[in-house]
Amino acid sequence: MHSRLFSNLSRILLVGCAVGLGASSMYGQTSSSTPAAPTGPNPSRIDIFAGYSYLAPKGTVDTALPDGTTYTGTFDSIDYGAIASGAYYFNKYVGGQVEFGFHPQDKNDGATTYQGGIIFRYPVQGMTPFVHGLAGAVDLEGPDNPPYTTLRSTIGPALTVGGGLDYDLPFFHNHLGLRLFQADYEYFHVNYGPEAVYGGRANPGNARLSAGLVFKMGSIVPPPPVQYACSATPSSVFPGEPVTVTGTASNLNPKKTATYNWGGQGVTVSGTDSTGKVDTASLSAGTYTVTGHVSEGNKPGESADCSAQFTVKDYEPPTVSCVANPTEVKPGDSATITAQGVSPQNRPLTYSYTASSGTVSGSGSTATLSTTGAPSGAITVTCNVADDKGHTASATTSVNVAAPPPPPPSTQTLCAIQFNHDKRRPARVDNDAKGCLDDVALNAQRSSDASLVVVGNSAKPKLAAQRAVNTKDYLVKEKGIDASRISVRTGSSGTDEVNNYLVPAGANFDHDVTGTTPVDEASVKVQPRNGHARPHHKKKAAK
Repeated sequence: MHSRLFSNLSRILLVGCAVGLGASSMYGQTSSSTPAAPTGPNPSRIDIFAGYSYLAPKGTVDTALPDGTTYTGTFDSIDYGAIASGAYYFNKYVGGQVEFGFHPQDKNDGATTYQGGIIFRYPVQGMTPFVHGLAGAVDLEGPDNPPYTTLRSTIGPALTVGGGLDYDLPFFHNHLGLRLFQADYEYFHVNYGPEAVYGGRANPGNARLSAGLVFKMGSIVPPPPVQYACSATPSSVFPGEPVTVTGTASNLNPKKTATYNWGGQGVTVSGTDSTGKVDTASLSAGTYTVTGHVSEGNKPGESADCSAQFTVKDYEPPTVSCVANPTEVKPGDSATITAQGVSPQNRPLTYSYTASSGTVSGSGSTATLSTTGAPSGAITVTCNVADDKGHTASATTSVNVAAPPPPPPSTQTLCAIQFNHDKRRPARVDNDAKGCLDDVALNAQRSSDASLVVVGNSAKPKLAAQRAVNTKDYLVKEKGIDASRISVRTGSSGTDEVNNYLVPAGANFDHDVTGTTPVDEASVKVQPRNGHARPHHKKKAAK
């Protein structure tokens, strides 16, 4: 029974909290767009609450009947009820409370409570959560006892614990609030007398949920004193420029009329409200103080003073900015230099320019930098500005003269291998060539984006092509060079050798080495270096 009661009370508390959070969100939205009326500087002294109340008792009464059986009567919920309470607070947080609850007979039950106790609250902006504990008496109507009658109402002790949330309404100067919810657990004990026919004892636990209006009266502490703050805008001026002083008062009573006064030593301030004007035309350079006074009565705390300072300063020197367009040029090109000078007092300005190299010409706000004859690198241009009072300012900018582009890469000549050692196999790559070809392969591996060109030379074009093809085959099979990186050609030289070339990316072999002809590798069969094929190679060489 008690577990069901606490479950029901938990659901009631959750609903009440959801309502409270919704109202809190609504309050926050109101303050972000149109500020709500303040809740008042002090919490109330007395709170009177009246509203609707719902009671859900959970309990039974066991009554012995004349026929020897026992009838168990069950209390039912009471959907209609009223509640009223009064709380007197000793300080901001703690008070005493009396409460009357009336839940008339509905179906077969009814309860009227008279209780008193202690209440704790925690006022925050716009809302006041609270908890309380009460003790007193209950006049409890018993459940039906057919075929006889409803158990007569009986008075017994009652205990209540719970809490709730009050939301401040912007009416009647914030003396009216809305109790979003009050959720309580109540315990009743009644004795209906002897258990025969009309008797029995009941100890129901009750979930009670209430809502209504709260009337707030009195105040815990007196209102805070009036406060006044001043500011001067602008805070720094030149002689003759106006200064506005503004006073901001807080904690004023809206029912009273405030009066304002301005003054200051050595300054004249005009104005009879919260804003004053200062005439600086006759003031010399220095710092000045303006004083303000606000009053809404003669009592302590109903007036306040403030002060603000401003500075009258001497004329300031000009400032200048200096930019170049473009900031990087080719050798011999020009750049436009633009200077923008500003005088705080709008004095006339003159411009001049200097450059670390090259030549710069111009006397207005723009000049031209010529880089003819200037070395590559950064050129610093200085922009100078002067006003008619002799004040000057300078700023610099830089123009980078790009270095000439590097020459394009060229074909590198590597070593050459000879073919005049083996008369029987004039196209064979012998062991004497390995040192040279190892170096060729090493260069190719170091420059992965370069290609190789192998040029065979001989008085006989076919023999020259065979020598070049055999050399490529060695580099591919023995040294692991990708065949697609090696081009085979024949040269016009009549010497018995193969020349090797490394062609970096971007280099033009035909431009660097002339007089070579590409070899149709499909028509030239590679000759192996082993000795078993010597007769076969000899026949081919004879042809």
